[in-house]
Amino acid sequence: MQIGNKKNLVGGFLALTIALVMSVAVGFSQGRPDGRGGDHGGRGMHGGGFGHFGRNLNLSDAQKTQMQQIAARYETSTKSLHDQLRNLHGNSGATVDNGTFNEAAVRQAAQARANIEVELEVSRAHMMSEMYAVLTPEQKAQLAQQRQQWEQRRQQKEQKRDSTDDQQ
Repeated sequence: MQIGNKKNLVGGFLALTIALVMSVAVGFSQGRPDGRGGDHGGRGMHGGGFGHFGRNLNLSDAQKTQMQQIAARYETSTKSLHDQLRNLHGNSGATVDNGTFNEAAVRQAAQARANIEVELEVSRAHMMSEMYAVLTPEQKAQLAQQRQQWEQRRQQKEQKRDSTDDQQ
């Protein structure tokens, strides 16, 4: 296997892990005060607010509670970063003054956004690490199997897309 393919594979696994854990976090953040999940007509999301992955991992009530606490801590600790990022995106029109392109302003704004994104990514990774630690060895094995299946599907889609591109 080539080095580039190994990096893609590792990146794919990391992306899936991020997606899986973030689906759990989003499920929690979408919860309502009455505990019935997000705005789904009171039904909650599949798997008790964890999407398909939560249902497949069979999380215990204690695990769900721990993950809710982790997600809430993450949301609180990153609120100011999200606010800063939202403000920077809202001020993107300031890079064109009176119809004149201001490259220095564009670069400065892009760098400021990138710095915040780095901090958010580090926080997300820390949160995911904490959530992963809540899983049992069996759940971790199940998650690894789901990652492998996802990677296989991703590769199949990529091969199909590449073969379609070659025919055109």
